[in-house]
Amino acid sequence: MFERFVRLLGILALCSIPLTVVAENNPKTIVASTTQIADFARQIAGDRMIVHSILAPGADPHTYQPTPDDVQLVLGADLCLENGMHLEGKSWMTTLAKDAGKPIVTTTNGVQPLSIEEEGEMVADPHAWFSPRNVTVYVSNITRGLSEIDPDGKWEYEARAKLFLQQLRVLDGWVREQVALIPTERRILVTTHDAFNYFCTEYKFNANNNFLSIAPVGWSTGAEVGGGMTPQRRRLVVDSIRKSGAPAIFVETSVNPKQIREIAKETGVAIGGELYSDSMGPEGSAGETYIGMMRENVLLMVNALR
Repeated sequence: MFERFVRLLGILALCSIPLTVVAENNPKTIVASTTQIADFARQIAGDRMIVHSILAPGADPHTYQPTPDDVQLVLGADLCLENGMHLEGKSWMTTLAKDAGKPIVTTTNGVQPLSIEEEGEMVADPHAWFSPRNVTVYVSNITRGLSEIDPDGKWEYEARAKLFLQQLRVLDGWVREQVALIPTERRILVTTHDAFNYFCTEYKFNANNNFLSIAPVGWSTGAEVGGGMTPQRRRLVVDSIRKSGAPAIFVETSVNPKQIREIAKETGVAIGGELYSDSMGPEGSAGETYIGMMRENVLLMVNALR
């Protein structure tokens, strides 16, 4: 009888092992709209959660059209994260989360937005991550969202967030040191579309444009970047670049470079390089993380402008 009891205990112990393993290996799933937000979430979640980005490196969130695979991805999510401020054209991330009945966090809630003109109206500029100070708001919102769906991991999320915030402060100081190498009169940033307003405001580029981005080809939201270019506007763009005195202009990884390369050739201004803007770089690249993309962008700017 005693031997049967011991065997029974052994069987129960063996049966309990897979249940424990399954529990430990069944982390919650986060689905983010953009590569930047996915990176912020990974910095905070660590190994406690699986984080997916709907946008692939190099994709444009303004013109992106969700696919059936995206629908399935969101259906399996425990939490969705979006940038908001209409970065996701026609609010596609909100629609995906709502249709799937999933909670969603708008990571820019609390950011003091800059304004841009779109079709004659002033709207919030969604590219807030180009200021590391704004990223602290993203981090706060994401940390709160993860803690709500996994209260047991709250202390871990807050600890990781604290470290990431320290890294952001170091990044901000480093950017200011590097930018200072560019003479003030040469601190002119011309890019494919106006994604760099927060960067220009924070680090004092384009003084003659109220420290806002100079973007000859397109706009931040709405129609496809460059879609509104007319011959008359093209002439104005060419003249404005020549008058700006920009030592170089830049293309972007998420925007077709054809038009701005043609404009650069017409103006006689060099292409300073390819900047990460609406998305980060592919896995294994120098720009595969937020800190990496910011670092590489700044180094390109300094090399081309100083």
